[in-house]
Amino acid sequence: MTFLIGSFMGALIAIVFSGVLILVFSRTLIQWIVGRFTKRLMNERYPENIWEMVTALTRVPPRTAIENSLRSSEGDVIERPFGSPRKFLNFDGLIFSPAQLAVLPAPEFAEVDMRITIGPKAKKPLSLEIPIMAGGMGYGVGVSEKTKIAIAKGTAAVGTLTNTGEGGFLPEERQNAKYLIVQYHSGEWSKEPNILRQADAIEIRIGQGATAGAANFTPAEYIQGRARKIMKLQNEEYVVIPSRHEEIQKPQDLRKLVDKLRALTEGVPIGVKICASAKMEADLEVAIFSGVDFISIDGGQAGYKGSPPILEDDFGLPTIYALSRAVQYLEKRQVKEQITLLSGGGFFTPSDCLKAIALGADGVYMGTAILWAMTHDQVTKAVPWEPPTELLFYPGSLTEEFNEQEAAINLKNFFTSFVEEMKVAILALGKTSLCQIGVEDLAALDDETSKVTRIPLVSEPYIPTKEFTESLWASCNDERDASISRS
Repeated sequence: MTFLIGSFMGALIAIVFSGVLILVFSRTLIQWIVGRFTKRLMNERYPENIWEMVTALTRVPPRTAIENSLRSSEGDVIERPFGSPRKFLNFDGLIFSPAQLAVLPAPEFAEVDMRITIGPKAKKPLSLEIPIMAGGMGYGVGVSEKTKIAIAKGTAAVGTLTNTGEGGFLPEERQNAKYLIVQYHSGEWSKEPNILRQADAIEIRIGQGATAGAANFTPAEYIQGRARKIMKLQNEEYVVIPSRHEEIQKPQDLRKLVDKLRALTEGVPIGVKICASAKMEADLEVAIFSGVDFISIDGGQAGYKGSPPILEDDFGLPTIYALSRAVQYLEKRQVKEQITLLSGGGFFTPSDCLKAIALGADGVYMGTAILWAMTHDQVTKAVPWEPPTELLFYPGSLTEEFNEQEAAINLKNFFTSFVEEMKVAILALGKTSLCQIGVEDLAALDDETSKVTRIPLVSEPYIPTKEFTESLWASCNDERDASISRS
């Protein structure tokens, strides 16, 4: 026993002594390095000084410097995932107006109806349990098989839909999704009648926020394996998603395509997806003329698997502008109750989603936030050596490491948490149904937001209506008369 104690103490002393030596020499070494660096920093001419990088990056943001370096390296159009980092006017300029006395908060245990219907006038309307939906992410041209299946399972668990996007039609996505929008894109694949008839709704993709209406070129080497077979690709150098549909060579042609798809699918909702332009009302008029059941509008903050920065940063109206103008135009044309309006582009919080619905959106698409929610702590399988997209994107080097069942559970939890938080807010507004939320529940914090949304500023006092005041005091007089009568 004494020997063991002695050995332990000896080892402990050796470890402590070694630690002290390392600390002393490390401190000396660090001091020497810092001293040398500081001396050079304070004495070298500016053109030879490393501080030149600091001043340069103050003038040119690090993001721009890195992207320009990538351009120098590749000599081609670079593609940035997840959309634009630019800060546009957003929903932060709006706040909710809580119910207090004139309108009382709803009871805390009241049930809140979160259901929405897409295409209420369609022969086969599509009803969802919640207003949050998974946006289009294409199999093969974007995300992997496991990612698509995880999204299908997660959305099915909460009674909402997912969207095929521009990629190949994955049978397992249909099998695991409760509700599926099949995107009718401008590519040549996955448009067979037997595929389209499996849709709960069809979305004719014209454009989207992160790519506008530009064509997309994906090197064929990025689409190998099963996706290549499903998309029936041959020996092309690039897989091309054209900028326009063959069937749509003039605005009037959209109506023919809508009628064709409606007849083929025997009445499921047929919609159109567009990127919001400065002449958006003209695009909306074409959609109305074409008899669509729903319109999906992507704001400029929308993400994508990879798009040229110029399209992400400098094309398309920001979401709050796009949504507000779309609502105003559909109301002006008196079709707002007939055509479902879906909004996408930069939605990351429950409050943003509920504000969009209060402004007039019927439902909200989410994309980037869903991918982050699914990967959750699985990102540790990638970082710090690889970006998390390597787990999710089709040619990713870590797709086999991705656990789709865990991702589906995380996505279900994400949706559930989102909706529960929205329910709390609805009760605080004195409402018990999503459809009761409207512009009267909002106030604007700044002039620009007020101008865009036509929501009154918080600085503008609210004058109670004559009817409200008279009703309030009349009830008081009635109670007094009843009290006198009883006495």
